[in-house]
Amino acid sequence: MPHKAVRRRILEVMTSSSGRRPKHLPSSPFKPAVEPVVEVFEVGDRVTHDIYGLGQVTHLDSHAVTVDFGDKSVRIAHPYPKLHHL
Repeated sequence: MPHKAVRRRILEVMTSSSGRRPKHLPSSPFKPAVEPVVEVFEVGDRVTHDIYGLGQVTHLDSHAVTVDFGDKSVRIAHPYPKLHHL
């Protein structure tokens, strides 16, 4: 039994993440990670989505935009994957 408890504790420690990236060292041979550019949308913006097609932004809140694609409205969460301005 102690073996399973140790294994479980190790897995919990290994899978927990603080959400932060490690600090990039100047001596590292690897390039630092590039921060993604987050687009800013406004109500009325014409947009395109890789899955849903053409649409128009109908509502904004702090964590998502709602887009009307004609046959359906879809709420797309920040950082708005696959959603682009026209």
